[in-house]
Amino acid sequence: MSTTEKQLYIGEGFEGPGVNLAHINVLVGPRSGPAGQAFATALSTPSAGHAPFVVIARPGVPTKPLTLYVNKAQIDGDFHGNATWGASQAGIAKAVAESLENGTLPPEAENDWVVVSANWVNPKTDDLDAVFENNYRACKNAILAAMKGLPHKEEVFAAAREVSNPFYTPKQR
Repeated sequence: MSTTEKQLYIGEGFEGPGVNLAHINVLVGPRSGPAGQAFATALSTPSAGHAPFVVIARPGVPTKPLTLYVNKAQIDGDFHGNATWGASQAGIAKAVAESLENGTLPPEAENDWVVVSANWVNPKTDDLDAVFENNYRACKNAILAAMKGLPHKEEVFAAAREVSNPFYTPKQR
């Protein structure tokens, strides 16, 4: 299926250990489709502690395609705010721009598509550079996974046989 036929791409990225890890979910697709609707809805309906915003490469330069940052964790103090609005956002801006530049995203994505990025930054984070790097890698991987339809079902089935995540591993799998 070509990129012009599919309306919504969904991807996940998880990078790093401990309190500085990044867990990102992306919705990618045309502004006229479900991703565009999700972008508009999230931007226009903030809630306490969660105010989605357009990702910038620097002030006055939004990344392309336009990307909406949606924080999964309520901001908890100045350092956590700087980690979210600063380091995490910068990593995502770099990942999205590079994904357009290197062809992971198709040329039409520049002005006709959007990205919605839901991002976890732990309130106990303690290293802004690690937050930047982990969010950059997680977002880049999430976009790549979305565009390539990854993971394939065989990988999912194998992982499910020994299910675990950084927060929990069942005693009996």
